[in-house]
Amino acid sequence: MTEGAVLESFSVTETPTLILASNSPRRRQLLALTGLPFTVSAADVDESQFANEKPGDYVLRLAEKKARAIQAGPDQIILGSDTTVVDGMDILGKPADDMEAVSMLSQLRGRTHQVYTGVALLRMSDGLLLKDLCVTNVPMRDHSDEEIHAYVATGDPLDKAGVYAIQHPEFHPVGSMSGCYASVMGLPLCHVTRMLRNMGIDTNADVPAGCQQLLEYDCPVYETILGKS
Repeated sequence: MTEGAVLESFSVTETPTLILASNSPRRRQLLALTGLPFTVSAADVDESQFANEKPGDYVLRLAEKKARAIQAGPDQIILGSDTTVVDGMDILGKPADDMEAVSMLSQLRGRTHQVYTGVALLRMSDGLLLKDLCVTNVPMRDHSDEEIHAYVATGDPLDKAGVYAIQHPEFHPVGSMSGCYASVMGLPLCHVTRMLRNMGIDTNADVPAGCQQLLEYDCPVYETILGKS
C-alpha cells in the first residue's frame, strides 16, 4: 500500500474528526453508512505474522499498528482495521499467482472457514485506544473447477487476502451465512459503531438498516452487537 490522503465528499468548511487508516474501497463504502465525515489515509505497515501468533492477536495487532501509523491532529480519531481468512491452522494471505489462487479456492470450497477482522479506534487527544474482534464463520459453496478457473481469470482473487471477495456478483462464493457480512468485507460496522459510542460519538444514521440494504443481507447479529455496552 502507498501512503496518502483522500478527502471524501464532505463540506470543505467541515474538518472531519475521523480518519480511516485504509484505502480499501469496501471499507470506505461501509464507513460512509455511519453518516460521519471522515478522511482516508492509507497506513503502510509490515503485515508479517509473528511466530505462533494466533489469528485474533494478529489482526488486532495490525489494526492497532495501522491506527498508530497515521499522522493526525489532537482532535482526531483514527480507525484501523485488518482482516484475514483462517482455514483450520492456516492464515491465508493474498495468492502469489493464478496457480496459488486456484489451489486456495479449491482448499476452501465446500467447507466452512473463519474470517477474523480486528478494529482499533485511537483517540489522539488522550491516547485512548479501543479494540474489538469479530469472527465470522463462512460456509463456501462447493464450486466446480470451471467456476474457480473462471473467477481466477477475472484477476479479482489476486489482490484479496483469503483469495475471494464475498460480494463478487458472478462467483457468489458463499451460499448462506449467519454472521457479520460486513466483517467479511473488511469492516464490522456494528462493532465500529459501538466503539464510537463508547468514545462519545453517535452516528448520524441507522447503521444496521443501511448496512443490510447495501449488502442485501438480513443480519442476525446486529442487535446482539449493538445491545452490548
